[in-house]
Amino acid sequence: MIDNHYDKQAYNPQFHWSFLHPKYWGTWFAVLLASLFCLLPHKVRHTIASLFAKQAIKLNSKANHRARINLQMCFPEKTEAEREEILLQSITTAGTFLLGFASLSVRSKFWLEDNTIIRGMDNLTELTDQQQSVILLVPHTWAIDIPAVLLASRGLPVSAMAKKQKNPVSDWLMHRQRVQYGGRVYERSGGIKPFIKSIRDGYLGYYLPDEDLGPEHSVFVDFFATTKATMSGLGRLSKLSRAKIVPLFAMYNSKTGKYELDFYPALPFPSDSEEQDARMMNECIEQYVTERPEQ
Repeated sequence: MIDNHYDKQAYNPQFHWSFLHPKYWGTWFAVLLASLFCLLPHKVRHTIASLFAKQAIKLNSKANHRARINLQMCFPEKTEAEREEILLQSITTAGTFLLGFASLSVRSKFWLEDNTIIRGMDNLTELTDQQQSVILLVPHTWAIDIPAVLLASRGLPVSAMAKKQKNPVSDWLMHRQRVQYGGRVYERSGGIKPFIKSIRDGYLGYYLPDEDLGPEHSVFVDFFATTKATMSGLGRLSKLSRAKIVPLFAMYNSKTGKYELDFYPALPFPSDSEEQDARMMNECIEQYVTERPEQ
C-alpha cells in the first residue's frame, strides 16, 4: 500500500507570474515548437534528426570529442568506422527522441501505452504484488523519463532524486511532466533520508548509477576496458530501505518510434563489499550498453 500523504520535503515547484517575463519568452517559444514537433509523424521527425546528425557529427565540438573518447575507451576492439557509426546513430536517436519529448505532456497515457514495448514486467510485479520494496536501477539513456511516467500511470509511482534546473520555467514544466500521474522528486541537496523513507512508504525508488561524484562518494572499479569512479552506495541503500534492486533499461527505437523498457531479475544486493556491489552494477550496465550503444 502506497502512503500518498503530502511530503513537505519533496520538491514541488509552483508556477509564478514572473515566468511570463520577456526574458523567458524564448523558453515558451521553444515549448510551443516542441509541442508542435511531437505531433508530427515519426518518420518526419526521424528524417529531420537524421539530416541534422549527418551535419552535427562533422562539427569539431567538445561534445563530439568527449563522445569519441568515451567510445574508444569502452569499445577499443571496434574499428574507428564502427565507432563513428555508433556516434551517428546516437545523435540520430537523440534528435528523434527530443523532437517528440513533449509527447509525454501533450499526448495521453493511452498513447504512451500504445507506443511502449515492455519486456520482463513480471520481474517487477512479482515483487510489488508481495508488497516488497523495490529500487529500480536505471542507467541514464535518452528515454530515462519514460518508465517513471508510464509506471505512475499504472498506479506504480516512483520516487527520484534530481537536481534543480537553472531555468525556473523549464524546471517547473519538467517537474509537472514527470509527476503528472503521481510520484515524488527530492532535491539532491536535501540528502538521502527522504528518498529512503519514500521507498518504505511504497514508492518505487528510481536510482541513476552513472554519475561520477568523485572518490569521496565512489569506489574505483572496472567499467568496460577502463576503471571508473562508480557510486558505491547502492548496496547500503538496498539494506537501509529493505528493497530489492531491479535493473530497468529504457530505450527509444528511432527506427520504429517506440519506447522499449526491459525489466531484469533482481540483483543480489547487498554483497560483501561496496566494490563488489559497484562492479555488479557496472556489469549490468555493460551488458545493456553493448547491445544498445546508441542509447
